[in-house]
Amino acid sequence: MSPPLLEASGLTLRRDDGTGSAILSASATPCHLDLTVEPGEVVIIQGESGSGKTTLLKCIAELNVYQEGEIRLNGQPSASYGIPNFRTLVQYIPQRPSMLPGTPVDFLERCRSFAARQARDAALEAEGRSWPDPYDLADGWGIERTCWTRGWGTLSGGEAQRVALAIAIGLGGAEVILLDEPTSALDEATTKLVENTLVGMLPQAPIGAPKGANIPRRATGPKALVWITHSPEQADRVGTRKVDITRR
Repeated sequence: MSPPLLEASGLTLRRDDGTGSAILSASATPCHLDLTVEPGEVVIIQGESGSGKTTLLKCIAELNVYQEGEIRLNGQPSASYGIPNFRTLVQYIPQRPSMLPGTPVDFLERCRSFAARQARDAALEAEGRSWPDPYDLADGWGIERTCWTRGWGTLSGGEAQRVALAIAIGLGGAEVILLDEPTSALDEATTKLVENTLVGMLPQAPIGAPKGANIPRRATGPKALVWITHSPEQADRVGTRKVDITRR
């Protein structure tokens, strides 16, 4: 039997406030931190504010240092890829871009200059794989090209969220994308455009997936999504499976 596409097992992260209490803990009951993700899945992470949803995604992306547990991609530990390379394969996209200097074009070119990104681009070229263009993605979400040469601070919340998402997706090569409320600043119509794009890049949903399987898929991007949302309606539209995180 093939290993899961992505697996997080036994994750434990404790607070550094002197109490040592767990933010995430594999020994908690109920425990939802032994997570597996298969190709074609859109795993919805749900839970009240402060329950650790964002922390979980950052741990999976090796952006937070956790005390116990292991992250594996295609059966291999994250460290075996080299952490910078792993982060191009399991990519975390925050809810809102930090206040960045310069313009989105500057940021895109800076990201493309990183050694891990250039290595991933070379691997994609060698495999003959194409990837959606970030400018085309943003066009489809109603972003004017002039936004790319404006300072980040001049963009509205919705513009900045869509541009940052287009950059992250359009950089290419991720096997799994971790989405932290990617449409929180968008209106309903634009939200559905983004949903259709993201789910439409996946391979076919697993057999028997109860939800999220009605959006046509073209297998032109990542193999799976892990998606935080506070919207039950969105979860029903895009999700193939839901995981509830209980506040500790």
